Amino acid sequence: CGMALVSGLPDPVEYHMDLNVKPRPVRPGQPASLEFTVQDPWKNRPVTTFQVIHEKLFHMFVVSQDLEVFVHNHPTLGSDGKFHYDYVFPKAGMYRVLGDFYPDGATPQLIARTELVPGPAPKPVTLTRDYSPKDTENLTIELETEPAQPISGAETRMVFRLKPGDGMEKYLGAWGHMLVASADLIDMVHEHPFIADGGPQVQFNVVFPRARPYRVWVQFQRKGVVNTAHFDVLVKELGK
Repeated sequence: CGMALVSGLPDPVEYHMDLNVKPRPVRPGQPASLEFTVQDPWKNRPVTTFQVIHEKLFHMFVVSQDLEVFVHNHPTLGSDGKFHYDYVFPKAGMYRVLGDFYPDGATPQLIARTELVPGPAPKPVTLTRDYSPKDTENLTIELETEPAQPISGAETRMVFRLKPGDGMEKYLGAWGHMLVASADLIDMVHEHPFIADGGPQVQFNVVFPRARPYRVWVQFQRKGVVNTAHFDVLVKELGK
């Protein structure tokens, strides 16, 4: 496959990621500066060297507590060894900010931090099953799950059918990207396709940790345009 073979694999230890947002207090609709600092888990030493994963050193996701805000973007590594990103939180409430990165000599990391934006809290979200086809920028995305009723702790095959099926392109080195978030924003999973060949069908394999409603965002690129859609999946326990 062209990859260099390395003797031994590092233990899957979770690194530390700090998120500093300025200015304080954060205000909805106002520019904010996000600063991510990564430290090793042994002596809290700053980590400044990273592997490129899917064409970037750092993938950032931002999800609001009402699940209406979804951002997938890429902070830049500064000369200070920290990742920087400018963002405007569109409204008050709680946000989950995820960092997806690969420290050199370690294992890939997916770490979530919470940011509170003062103001009236949004109404609690209630998700119902939504597999309806989604019309995006230049693509219609359909979803079918196998099994039809996803079960917590078991693998669910999520098959997406893309129409029209021509002109599909890799986005950030993959035929698709997926973020899975439980309605309470405790479970967060970043996935890439299990089966894909540039054609009109893409399969992700997902293990939902708990019996809860989940929102699933997917991104596919067609003819230079990134299409983003979301579906809501209700996950149950076996036998219930």
